[in-house]
Amino acid sequence: MKIGLRTVKTVIAASLAMFLAQFLNLLYAPAAGIIAVLSVGNTKKATLLTAFYRVVSLIIATIIAFFCFNLLGFNPFSFGVYLLIFIPVSVYFKLDDGIVVNSVLVTHYLTENSFAWQIITNEFLLMSLGVGLALIANLYMPDIAKTLKEEQMIIEVMFKKLLGQLASGLNTPIAAKKAQQTCGQLTAYLHESQIKAKRHQQNRWFQEDLTFASYFTMRRGQVLILRDMINLLDQIEVEEEYVADMRYLLQTTAKTFGYNNDGRELLQLIEAISRNYEKSPLPKNRFEFENRARLFQFLQLFTSFIETKVEFSNRLEE
Repeated sequence: MKIGLRTVKTVIAASLAMFLAQFLNLLYAPAAGIIAVLSVGNTKKATLLTAFYRVVSLIIATIIAFFCFNLLGFNPFSFGVYLLIFIPVSVYFKLDDGIVVNSVLVTHYLTENSFAWQIITNEFLLMSLGVGLALIANLYMPDIAKTLKEEQMIIEVMFKKLLGQLASGLNTPIAAKKAQQTCGQLTAYLHESQIKAKRHQQNRWFQEDLTFASYFTMRRGQVLILRDMINLLDQIEVEEEYVADMRYLLQTTAKTFGYNNDGRELLQLIEAISRNYEKSPLPKNRFEFENRARLFQFLQLFTSFIETKVEFSNRLEE
């Protein structure tokens, strides 16, 4: 059984919150530990937002409970009325994450039959200790920049493999199936990398690092284009002379594929191939026309694939 870093931080935050609550002689001290458990998030920003929203939610819960309990008495019926008002208000203001924890704190008013300032202060101190220790626990987050760079390299190797399979798959339906498998693996890997990049971004307080998130988003867009190209592979049946240029283009892209390749030279190569196709003899029949049209569509999709990288490179330069 593996114990993760978040588990360790949650244990420390909860234990310290309960210890400090007891040290300060607060009522219902264990509640501070429970709040800490519920407040340790996956990222620094997520924990900060959780802390802020729960404090705001507690203010709203206390105001609603004050009127409900003082008007209807400190009893289960008034607590039900409180929930009837508090839950819709929380949902409306998108504070539903604090419904459970703050309703538990509100029961302390019910148990004490009082809204004395000491009791109100007690509840806000419990909340402050819980979310405060969770924030402190999350000040340390491992830097995954190195991991993301390694995943960039893996993704580029997978792209090279896929482009090579596309080149082999032209006029070869069996090879196209291998490309479909690789495309599925690449899509799944990119999805996981995007999640990590977003987590990396949200763990930076002041200066956001959008480089990794933008990179994986760009590659995700490219793999979706390649998926459409793969779907065309088994529909293209033309003479070898017409696919030779396209195969050369794919092989060249595979060899030069990488983060630092801005794609501009490949766009020039695409333009040269397009001119060659324009000079080709016209199709002799409907079958040949439809297959040439699919090949042209294949080339247009690949142009979009390269243009996606060019746009990304332009944004980096800006």
